[in-house]
Amino acid sequence: MEQSRIDKRFASLTEEGRAAFVAFIMGGDPNFETGLEILKSLPAAGADVIEIGMPFSDPMADGPAIQLAGQRALKNGQTPAKTLEMVRLFREGDSDTPIVLMGYYNPIYIYGNERFLDDAASAGVDGMIVVDLPPEADDELCIPAMDRGLNFIRLATPTTDEKRLPTVLTNTSGFVYYVSITGITGAAAPDPALVAAAVSHIKEKTDLPIVVGFGVRTAEQAASIAQAADGVVVGTAIVAAVEKSLDADGNATQDTVPAVTALVADLAGGVKSVKK
Repeated sequence: MEQSRIDKRFASLTEEGRAAFVAFIMGGDPNFETGLEILKSLPAAGADVIEIGMPFSDPMADGPAIQLAGQRALKNGQTPAKTLEMVRLFREGDSDTPIVLMGYYNPIYIYGNERFLDDAASAGVDGMIVVDLPPEADDELCIPAMDRGLNFIRLATPTTDEKRLPTVLTNTSGFVYYVSITGITGAAAPDPALVAAAVSHIKEKTDLPIVVGFGVRTAEQAASIAQAADGVVVGTAIVAAVEKSLDADGNATQDTVPAVTALVADLAGGVKSVKK
């Protein structure tokens, strides 16, 4: 594979001597137009990499906040095609910020694997995280994605043992996503010492950047994780900020986008305060 936007971004941040701040939003939350506005606002607010959730009706790894975000998006008509359209429109004004799609295999399978990958590459997607597709199924999506220049990013968890880790790292590119807690997103705060030990262990097995997510909510937590990790993901806190900004009927307000950008700026500041 040629060097991707993800590769270039992490190389640049390594030269700067700091970790990446990775912002997760749910595609189409609370609606397409506001979701697109939020997406476009993230780089200026401090996001180095953007993860866009693809809403799904049965998100088994997601905590309540992200589940609700997906439900809001689906209720307002978000589809995989519309999520790709968001990326395409984002790319009209930003050709540098890496975008990773994160979600579940079912909507991709229904869309059609080859068609989805072609459309994703054409729209300007850089990578994919498909949380319920194991390495044993690499022929399904991972290898075809790599053939199109898309990074396929795998999850490692606290329960990934010595025997399993090499399998997880096979065909992984872009970065490794380390899930800092056992359980669903946003369920608990990660222990920085345990995370640091896990990151160090994984780094012995791969040269890829290690990005840590699940459970990070504050700038202080982000800074503590950034001391060991190459990147820090925040998702639950961001989608919760969207939810809190909505009116009684669940519609976006004039506070929705500013609430997200203010939080992202604060979180990014925490990550960027740690120099390596």
